[in-house]
Amino acid sequence: MEADKNESRGKVGSQALPAGQDKVDSVPHTPCTILESLPKSVKRRVNALKQLQVQCAHIEAKFYEEVHELERKYATLYQPLFDKRRDVVTGTVEPTDEECEWHSDREEEEELSEELKKKACVEEAKEEGAPEEDPKGIPEFWLTIFRSVDMLSDMLQEHDEPILKHLQDIKVKFSEPGQPMSFTLEFHFEPNSYFTNTVLTKVYKMKSEPDQADPFSFEGPEIVDCEGCEINWNKGKDVTVKTIKKKQKHKGRGTVRTITKQVPNDSFFNFFKPIKVSSDGEMDEDSEFTLAADFEIGHFFRERVVPRAVLYFTGEALEDDESFEEEEVEEGEEEVRAASPVCVLEVMEIIQEHLGFIGGVGNAFPCCAIGPW
Repeated sequence: MEADKNESRGKVGSQALPAGQDKVDSVPHTPCTILESLPKSVKRRVNALKQLQVQCAHIEAKFYEEVHELERKYATLYQPLFDKRRDVVTGTVEPTDEECEWHSDREEEEELSEELKKKACVEEAKEEGAPEEDPKGIPEFWLTIFRSVDMLSDMLQEHDEPILKHLQDIKVKFSEPGQPMSFTLEFHFEPNSYFTNTVLTKVYKMKSEPDQADPFSFEGPEIVDCEGCEINWNKGKDVTVKTIKKKQKHKGRGTVRTITKQVPNDSFFNFFKPIKVSSDGEMDEDSEFTLAADFEIGHFFRERVVPRAVLYFTGEALEDDESFEEEEVEEGEEEVRAASPVCVLEVMEIIQEHLGFIGGVGNAFPCCAIGPW
């Protein structure tokens, strides 16, 4: 029986392979070696497939352009709801009892024991004579979100907080039909003693077209540049700079004088004066990383914070984000363990991409998530 099996294997092994197949099987299967080992006629056909792939990338780019148009259309439907959110937050409108009804899914929070109910009644009786505090709207709504979200709290400084107490709304505006793809973040402030602007803006420019030099890298629209705005600070109120005093000693006379000068200061409001993308695309590593982080923050405002603000205020969205990240990390760890040493770097890049990390490649940030919304 064993002899028959060996004979059978021998017959199979002696069968003629297709032309060039023996070469393909005899070398490691990397993209370069596979292509090099193919017969010329097969290479021609592979090139034809690549041409088809480029055409697919261009069709995909058109698809994302239409998605952008669809986002613009639905943004106009969401805006009345966001405007009402602003009015409730600022206290311009008081919601009705019906609008304030909300039934939580968490039974522990809804069903108080009789003992707790009685205790609550006693406390109410004690405080009945004292006037109940009724602040206007929802105080520090946006500031609370900034403090709660790690990505935003990292930019937040103590001297920014009094200013952000005046922030009333954040809006996302899409570019007009027929105009280059972009979106604008609008930060609306009530009159305050810090600056005269009522709206601060940040424009993110996008493109949805394959790179001619590397069309196969196309993964959807990219943020490719951004523009801030000038903040008209009142005298002595600019938190993006600080004044320092320096003593200088004259070399000859030995006299000492004190000079003052302004130097950059850490502040959230530096967000409105971003690094510019150089025309030749050449940037040092630090600038590239800073710009990539800026793109990520703009995308996060657009896709997460603005459409789901109340859930970031209550912390519910933070729980969702943390759960998602934990799942991604677990999956990523499994991939790394299974990967060969050659592929570990590529796998780590994939993990970082899924976790929201942005590389500096091309100074662009993929933002092909469809809708927040």
